[in-house]
Amino acid sequence: MKRRFKKSCYFPCKLEQLEQDLKNQYFQASPDLASKIIHHDGKRCIVVFIDYLVDKDHLYDQVVGEIQHTPSWDHETFKDTIPITGSKQHTELNPIGDELLEGAACVYIEGEKDCLTFLIPRVEKREPDRAETESLIFGPKVSFTESMDTNLNLVHKRMDTSSLKVEKFVIGNTVPTEVRIVYLEDIANGDNVKELRDRLSVLNVDDVLDASTLTQYIEDNSYSIFPQFITTELPDRFCYSLKEGRLGVLVDKSASGVVTPASFFSFFQTTEDNYTRWNMGAFTRLLRIIAMFISITLTPTYVAALTYHYEIIPDALLVSLGHSRTRVPFPPLLEALILEFLIELIREAGARLPTKVGQTMGIVGGIVIGQAVVQAGFTSNILIIIVALSALASFTTPSYLMGSAIRIIRFPLMIFAGLWGFVGLVFSFAFIAIHLVKQRSLNRPYFVPVYPFQPRDLDNSIFRIPFLHSNKRAYSNKPKKIQRFPKPKKPKKSDIDE
Repeated sequence: MKRRFKKSCYFPCKLEQLEQDLKNQYFQASPDLASKIIHHDGKRCIVVFIDYLVDKDHLYDQVVGEIQHTPSWDHETFKDTIPITGSKQHTELNPIGDELLEGAACVYIEGEKDCLTFLIPRVEKREPDRAETESLIFGPKVSFTESMDTNLNLVHKRMDTSSLKVEKFVIGNTVPTEVRIVYLEDIANGDNVKELRDRLSVLNVDDVLDASTLTQYIEDNSYSIFPQFITTELPDRFCYSLKEGRLGVLVDKSASGVVTPASFFSFFQTTEDNYTRWNMGAFTRLLRIIAMFISITLTPTYVAALTYHYEIIPDALLVSLGHSRTRVPFPPLLEALILEFLIELIREAGARLPTKVGQTMGIVGGIVIGQAVVQAGFTSNILIIIVALSALASFTTPSYLMGSAIRIIRFPLMIFAGLWGFVGLVFSFAFIAIHLVKQRSLNRPYFVPVYPFQPRDLDNSIFRIPFLHSNKRAYSNKPKKIQRFPKPKKPKKSDIDE
């Protein structure tokens, strides 16, 4: 526990005493607390800083160098001559320690009644690189970084407008973290902005590790398996969502942004749908939604059919199924659970290993293990095909969080199908549908435009139509401006010979 000084005014004091008190009582004898004493015209000045937190070039050029070349020594002169904005004067020791932890340098002239701090933090950051988790064929490839300044610059570069508003919050009692709300003032709904602002304002936690951690603190339903906020590492998707009337959240030291409110179908969209022609974008968007249904229904349907409903299987296929299962000692439910569990093990191992090793292990491991379990009689060839198709279908989901949710849902669906057949499946789907209908994101309906049914929003969620006909934003976001641009007039037909 750090000891705090209760004196209303610590200064004046000796330079050695100041350094000793900071080191022993505030920083607990930290070896990284450094200092430099400067002499001039019978006066002494000390510069105290934490070695690895300050920018050394700025420290020696703009602080120490300016002090050495300043003829008249007093704190007011230092504030004018040192070319660093945001200097602060302190009469107590506690705020000086807090400033030093943020990357400030403490400057004190012996005998003065206050002390100066200049913020010159050392910022470690990487340059914007290609996105890793959201790969695109068309469109910008650059991704967010861990630097708040860089991320804000990327957003402003794409949205150079006075309507772009940025609000700052500092969240975290133990480790304060900077959080920014970003939105377009003339488009974003005021109630959405107020709701998000209120949730961040009342948040009382130790720290915020990442943007994905922040979403778990402020989401509507912490017990739902479905993600309620979109987490993206692509600045273009972030900015596109702002233009649609949504809100964005950036967290310092996080390489991803958050978009809210989100709908269930927005997790199956990518900005690449807009970069390709409308018919291609519509096809791939529908393909992802169909793949989601295939992923969660294919294996449970196999389990239900082989356990209770042989009559729905065609005779030719029934013979093949019976032949492939002659050596399998397990019931269909246990057989499917074992194989799905093996697929998840291979996927998780491939994700944790280095990239090249993980790809090799995923391909070789899948082939070797799949062939081995069939030859050993643990499963049938047909189930191998079904489980592989289900896994491939789940990987088409652009959002990693939604893809993981879909893969997890398969397990309870298989259990219900193995216990009660299609009755269990119908009950499971009804439960999921009710849950999605009741779910909300930033207090907005989650399953829109299906429920509440809004046919005008179908082209902004499930389908994709040509840009010239998509001149309105989604009504579900409640934007201030519904219309993107005036509806184009049909050109008059004229004869080419005229």
